[in-house]
Amino acid sequence: MTADAALPEDGSEHAAEEFADEAEAPRPARRRLWWPAALAAALALALGVPALVASGTSASGSASVAVPADDSPEAGFARDMATHHQQAVDLSFIVRDRTGDDATRTLAFDIINTQANQRGMMMGWIDQWGLPQHSTAKPMAWMRMDHDYQAHDGSLMPGMATNTQLAKLRSLSGRDAEVYYLQLMIQHHKGGVEMAQGYVDLARNDAEKRLAQSMVVAQTSEVQLMTDMLTERGAAPGVPAS
Repeated sequence: MTADAALPEDGSEHAAEEFADEAEAPRPARRRLWWPAALAAALALALGVPALVASGTSASGSASVAVPADDSPEAGFARDMATHHQQAVDLSFIVRDRTGDDATRTLAFDIINTQANQRGMMMGWIDQWGLPQHSTAKPMAWMRMDHDYQAHDGSLMPGMATNTQLAKLRSLSGRDAEVYYLQLMIQHHKGGVEMAQGYVDLARNDAEKRLAQSMVVAQTSEVQLMTDMLTERGAAPGVPAS
C-alpha cells in the first residue's frame, strides 16, 4: 500500500517562512545547479492548469485523459512520485540544520522548493480527478511490470532512504552530514528518474508526461552535480552499509 507521507519532523510545512531570509540574501553561484531546478519548477507551474482540463485528442493526435481511472498510470505515477518527492524534501530539511556549507544548503533549498511544488501539483491533479489520494495498490504497480523491490524500514520504492538512514543523517553534522546527504540524494534521484521515465513510456496525459520528462532531465543533471560535490569532499557515490 502506498503510504501517506508524514509531515517531516524538521518543519517542511513552514518551508516558505524558514527559507525567506536565505532566498532574499545573495548566494554564491553553483555550476550546473540553478537551471535544472528552475526548469522543473517553471514547467511544473506552466503545466498545472492544462493537465487539469485536458480532454479529447491533442493536436499531435495523442490521447489526453481528462479523468484517469484509479488504477491508471496517470493516477499511480502522481501518487507514488508525490510520496517519493516528500522524502526528498524531508532529507533536505534535515541537512539544512546540520551544515553551514553554502553549496549544500543551496542544493537543499532548490530541492525543497522544486519537489514541494511538484508534489502539490500532483496531489492537486488527483483531487481534481476525483480520485482518492492514496491507493491499496502496491507502489509502482501502475508501471505494469514486475518489480522485485521489497518495501522495508520505511523505504517504499527504489531510491528511498530507510528510517535507519534518516536517523543516521539526523545524527551527523558538518562534512559528514553533507557527504551522507549527497549519497542518499543521489540514490533517491536515481530511483525518481527510473519512475519518471517509466511514466513517460506509458503516458496518456500530455501535460503530466511533460512534467515527468522535466524530472528526468533535472534530476539526471543534479546527480552529476552531487557526484562532483562528493568528489570535492573526498567521497564517492554509494550509501555505506548502516
